[in-house]
Amino acid sequence: MNPSQFYLFFMFLLISSTGVGAQYWQQFVDYKIEVDLNPETAIYSGTQTVEYKNNSPETLKKVFFHLYFNAFQPGSEMAVQQKNSPDKNRRFKVYVDSLSKNQQGYLKVSDLTQDGEDLDAVVSETILEVPLNTPIPPGGSSTFSLSFEGHVPDVVRRAGKNSSEGVAFSMAQWYPKMAEYDVDGWNADPYIGREFHGVWGNFDVKITLDKEYMVAGSGYLENASEIGMGYHERKKPKTKKGKITWHFVAPLVHDFTWAADKDYIHDTYPGPNGVTLHFFYKNDSDIISNWKKLQPDTAKMMQYFNKNIGPYPYKQYSVVQGGDGGMEYAMLTLITGGRKYGSLFGVTAHELAHSWFQHVLATNETKHEWMDEGFTTFISTLATNEILEEKKEFPLQNSYYGYYQLALSDGEMPQSTNANRYYHNYAYESSAYSKGAVFLGQLGYIIGFDNLIKVLQEYYREWKFKHPQPNDFRRIAERVSGLQLQWYLTDWTQTTNKIDYILHDVVEYGSSTLLKIKRKELMPMPLEILVLSKNGKRELHYIPISLMRGEKLNPYDINWTVHKDWSWSSLNYSLKINTPKDQIQAIIIDPSNLMADIDKSNNYYDPKKQED
Repeated sequence: MNPSQFYLFFMFLLISSTGVGAQYWQQFVDYKIEVDLNPETAIYSGTQTVEYKNNSPETLKKVFFHLYFNAFQPGSEMAVQQKNSPDKNRRFKVYVDSLSKNQQGYLKVSDLTQDGEDLDAVVSETILEVPLNTPIPPGGSSTFSLSFEGHVPDVVRRAGKNSSEGVAFSMAQWYPKMAEYDVDGWNADPYIGREFHGVWGNFDVKITLDKEYMVAGSGYLENASEIGMGYHERKKPKTKKGKITWHFVAPLVHDFTWAADKDYIHDTYPGPNGVTLHFFYKNDSDIISNWKKLQPDTAKMMQYFNKNIGPYPYKQYSVVQGGDGGMEYAMLTLITGGRKYGSLFGVTAHELAHSWFQHVLATNETKHEWMDEGFTTFISTLATNEILEEKKEFPLQNSYYGYYQLALSDGEMPQSTNANRYYHNYAYESSAYSKGAVFLGQLGYIIGFDNLIKVLQEYYREWKFKHPQPNDFRRIAERVSGLQLQWYLTDWTQTTNKIDYILHDVVEYGSSTLLKIKRKELMPMPLEILVLSKNGKRELHYIPISLMRGEKLNPYDINWTVHKDWSWSSLNYSLKINTPKDQIQAIIIDPSNLMADIDKSNNYYDPKKQED
């Protein structure tokens, strides 16, 4: 399928998707890039054409490009943010301001044209602002051509040369990248080392460098028969003046990443549904056995995500040693490889899960980082628990613990905060990863876990290859569950409201018992209350909240009594149960632990402790 066919297919997906149709639009690009890298100087140069399709209802008078490598210079916004932050970002190993000339990065653009006519552009560090000679009308298109030169920085954050594990080049966000224009307008935020957002499109990329280097890249290698090196049975690659040109094509993605090293081992392994898994790692005797073990486990991970979210839509995925930790990219991840196996498995599971929650369901990470990081943390945690047979009764415990630490600190900010605007680094990390994962775990508590999986699957079917926002996910959850959930999305993501329910008193009431429950904090939640009797009897009591306009079905094999809704304006609720007080062994609010109550010490009644 050629690029134009991909575009037509893509537009068909947009039009035919359930519930989206004419109300949704997104831009589209076709990149053609040729680049030549000099490994000795770490300078690369090339040419780029971008066919840009304006599917928006507005006429565009300017466009923007990201020049990410310009952040790796002393005095940059990233350097200032790093220096002025009240707590150090642990992901940065060195300060940008300390980089020598050879360690710094840059990306320069020249000879920029629109449909053959020269353009004057303005560089603002990592953003190239381009006023247009000819505005692009709704439904119109333009072709931008340019030349570029870059210098690969040392690995400070995610990309660069000379990683801590000796990988030569980790080339992420290395080219002049078209900024996304969407319903929120232009997304032209400066890069400070956190998140990305890109335009859906097709990439045709030719990379030329010395023959000693093996390249791992997004997409499919078109000239594998010329290259060999594990892509083909060919023994020696075709070279020209000691160099090799690698030709990759990546359809329907929103970035292109590659890595190169002289000492890569390249293995392939069969994944589910005909997908080929590629593994690139250093020829280091200390890590080889772990990387061999990782290969069948990665296939299991992909199968788990296929089952619980939806089928991986490409025919290839690469796990590549490089970068500074773990970072997801289109059809590829860069991870550090000198880890114990549990850590190697965990980082691969997390980054692979991003293929669904970011690289197919492409939320704007800068504005909704909790959706991709939190959803990824949630599903990869469950996958790890199953595949490694950890048999944890509560696999999300670490995520909940991380959220509790955040909620009880003085640094929590709403999840609607722009990723670049968090005052504390720990608050950003905990909000995106821990609180984001708890959002899904707690949603399973509200609507039922089976419904939650159905929501994820429907979310994938409806929003793959698009840019979903929080409300899009909420509406699907409402449709699947039959419950109203605006209150949940609002309180959890747009405020720092907390949950705290107290089993205030247990009162003898004739032959029955009266439970007095109090809501101490602002965020309401439905309650599940387990009553254990001394004769071994177990019963569950369920109190919906009026904001839900409904109730979930009993997910347990225990008798379930549904009680009157608890209205938000009421701080107190009295619940009458038929069990005499002297027959009660224990009472527990939320025995599942899926409700993120910040103080669980007051959720429990034990008559023995009361007597003491």
